Amino acid sequence: MMIETERLILRPWQESEAATLFKYACDPDIGPIAGWPPHTSVENSLEIIRAVFSAPETYAVVLKDTDEPVGSCGIMFADSLHSATMKPGEAEIGYWIGKPYWGKGFIPEAVKALLSRCFNELALDAVWCGYYEGNSKSKRVCEKSGFKFHHTNHDILSPLGDKRIEHFYLMTKEDYHAIHIH
Repeated sequence: MMIETERLILRPWQESEAATLFKYACDPDIGPIAGWPPHTSVENSLEIIRAVFSAPETYAVVLKDTDEPVGSCGIMFADSLHSATMKPGEAEIGYWIGKPYWGKGFIPEAVKALLSRCFNELALDAVWCGYYEGNSKSKRVCEKSGFKFHHTNHDILSPLGDKRIEHFYLMTKEDYHAIHIH
């Protein structure tokens, strides 16, 4: 599965891209704020590609200009790794991008494409998006993408083992179609 946007190609990660993934995912400003540890080696990044990024609907965020993957995004369902409490017909969108590409609108562009897939192709009823307290960039992506604040959970155990506050945003099929009138 490949999704094309104006500036991006969203496609599956390839094992040959482990060194590129490591270059961005080793940055301590990226993983921990999203709840995952910085990658420790190219081998660690290869394991992540095999074990995590091989999941269905998980995409490398590839710049058309350079053909380089600079981040990752995906749609997670109730039976996979996710943080929102979901019902059947719902999913959660997650994303991150390498620091040199922060603030350039690439992730909102990717999320817009994922939302189109969720509602127009996968026929979902609702899509969640969550972020930990203090992750203002993720909050901005939620708001820019048209998600509406839904609730906050306190004392959530992150994958790193610490307790955090997590904010959840929701977009229903009706919300999506109201924003994206054809």
